[in-house]
Amino acid sequence: MSVRIDGNLLLEILEETPATQNIMLMGKHGIGKSQILEKFYTAKGCKVVSLFLGQMSDPGDLIGIPHKNEVTGHTEFMPPYWFPTDDTPVVLFLDELNRARPEVLQTIMDLALNRKLAGRSLPAGSRIISAVNNGEEYQLTDLDPALVSRFNIYEFVPSVQDWLLWANKNGIDERITSYIAANPKALDNQMAIEDMENLEKTPDRRAWVRVSEIITGKEVLKQSHKSMIAGIVGGVAANRFFEFLDHNHLLTAKELLLGNFEMNRLKLESYKTPQFATINDAVFVYLESDKYGEADKKQMAENLASYFYYLEEKKLREAMAHFANMFSGTMYPNALVFIIGECPELYSKMTKFVAEIK
Repeated sequence: MSVRIDGNLLLEILEETPATQNIMLMGKHGIGKSQILEKFYTAKGCKVVSLFLGQMSDPGDLIGIPHKNEVTGHTEFMPPYWFPTDDTPVVLFLDELNRARPEVLQTIMDLALNRKLAGRSLPAGSRIISAVNNGEEYQLTDLDPALVSRFNIYEFVPSVQDWLLWANKNGIDERITSYIAANPKALDNQMAIEDMENLEKTPDRRAWVRVSEIITGKEVLKQSHKSMIAGIVGGVAANRFFEFLDHNHLLTAKELLLGNFEMNRLKLESYKTPQFATINDAVFVYLESDKYGEADKKQMAENLASYFYYLEEKKLREAMAHFANMFSGTMYPNALVFIIGECPELYSKMTKFVAEIK
């Protein structure tokens, strides 16, 4: 049984694992493996070299072209374009490892064990990290147990909240984050099997980012936009997204925190517990992102307190408990700092409420 990790644990593993140990990440495509690795190591000043092994037709694509050394008379291999020649350590990311041809995988064996490629050593301190796809929908190559044994293996299953936090910090259109918060299974194509028949495209995290690039700044989405989006996430996902926008628009965190609460209160009257849970999620993600300005804090604090008092007034205990669960958790430290610093009365009330439900 594989060890399942989320985004936070992956960062801790990358931080704590010695460079001499190899890491293998299992997971579906489009969940952000390569982006997380590149961002993490680039921030540390490390060069990340990504090699897509599934696209290599023979070992020469990996180890370089053979040539004759005129001095020794021996055959040697010209170093490939990516191989470091200045003794600076690199992070070698072997993507699509289990899509590689068997002959390419043979060259990986020595690389994974001895940090050598065609007799040439990687600089000391270099790291090797691989990624493999798992699932029946992929055409995969069985990996040799001897190769597998040379890696620490983790199944990377980033949570929807991981993605929502990232999306909010990176300017993903709020219509998309609201839709995913309300329909978390839509993020990674976890729709029912019958909904997936005859689909040529299915949604994933990269696809929703591309959708955001198309619709950001466009207040009104046209039928042509729906066709464009269907080509990115598939017809079923596009239909559901537009149905959500047409019939289920919820207050966004920005609207709730920076808008007129008395006007928003009228909209809250029509919501039920699932809608309040979605709003709670969005509020904490927004507070965690720290995207707001210093001048906004007073209004945000007043509206946040008014929102919780509204839940209390209407005796919406489940929604209050959901709010309290995120308040007392560890995923939103910036949000907790905001509440402590800007909403002291709400903080006291929340602390008391949490103590009561425990």
